[in-house]
Amino acid sequence: MTTQLPPLIGMTLEQLTKVALSGGMPKFVGKQLAEWLYKKKVTSFDEMVNISKKNREWLTQSYSVGREAPESRQKSLDGTVKYLFNAGAGRVIESVYIPDHDRATLCVSSQVGCKMNCYFCATGRLGFKANLTAAQIINQILSIPPKPKPGETAAGELTNVVFMGMGEPLDNMEALLPVIEIMTASWGMAWSPKRITVSTVGKLPQLKDLLEKTQVHVAISVHTADPVEREQLMPAQKAFPIANVMKMLAGYDFSHQRRLSLEYIMWRGVNDDIAHAEMLVRLARGLDCRVNLIRFHAIPDVDLHPCSEERMIMFRNFLNSKGITATIRSSRGEDIMAACGMLAGKKVKS
Repeated sequence: MTTQLPPLIGMTLEQLTKVALSGGMPKFVGKQLAEWLYKKKVTSFDEMVNISKKNREWLTQSYSVGREAPESRQKSLDGTVKYLFNAGAGRVIESVYIPDHDRATLCVSSQVGCKMNCYFCATGRLGFKANLTAAQIINQILSIPPKPKPGETAAGELTNVVFMGMGEPLDNMEALLPVIEIMTASWGMAWSPKRITVSTVGKLPQLKDLLEKTQVHVAISVHTADPVEREQLMPAQKAFPIANVMKMLAGYDFSHQRRLSLEYIMWRGVNDDIAHAEMLVRLARGLDCRVNLIRFHAIPDVDLHPCSEERMIMFRNFLNSKGITATIRSSRGEDIMAACGMLAGKKVKS
């Protein structure tokens, strides 16, 4: 039985420098490793040509690069692509690539399953299986879009990443924060944090940590402003009441480049009337935010139904009339179970 070597991807510059020093290499090799891993996105030590052969041999014996291609992919009629990655122990996770004109967004998973147990979410109904490591998270970002096969057209470079895949990102801060550091640091991928959005049910105090330690956009899963109704749909409401989350968010400035979004899935006869719109207006009052209205995508054994397009338009127009910017999010990838709330680690066709 072979022991799997620890991966280098997912390590920060400080950690990579320690690796280099432990192998008897100069300190600057840590920065060279970061450049090869995160800027040039190499998949083997042989490609790191400015590191001596002797040092590459030591790295090969002690570590793996850590890059793993997706096991399979499935393409939607609308161009969305769902990728399946091996997460170890017979588990799998999904990432969703969403091309849209000049944007190419990747929806990334942070856990296998989820502890939040939201009634309407396929991932939540799986239960919690495992946290992903920083290596497993960054691997999704580095490996999609993959290099094209012969005869295929190259996919565009990613423009945005949203942590809205499987799992509650703030329930895995130990991996999330290093990944954001790698993505935004000058020695890493050098992305603007404005290209990154982290979605959460409002897990406190981790949300406060995210706001103070990063500059990424934040999306709060609200779905109903009625606290009793929300607790029935989202058990996390009991531990993290949405009113408390909004009160905490009011202490931060979202009036400039950093954006705060409130996510609101709409269900027929549940949260799609004017009374619910008025509750949402009261909840969001005083916050510089936008509301994303999301179509519900049916999943097995869940007795909820999408509301009509007319109802969504009415709801959006009411919010706009009250001074709250609201938009209806385009639904993508529903035919391959890749749309919002549908990710359940299902194997897909290659």
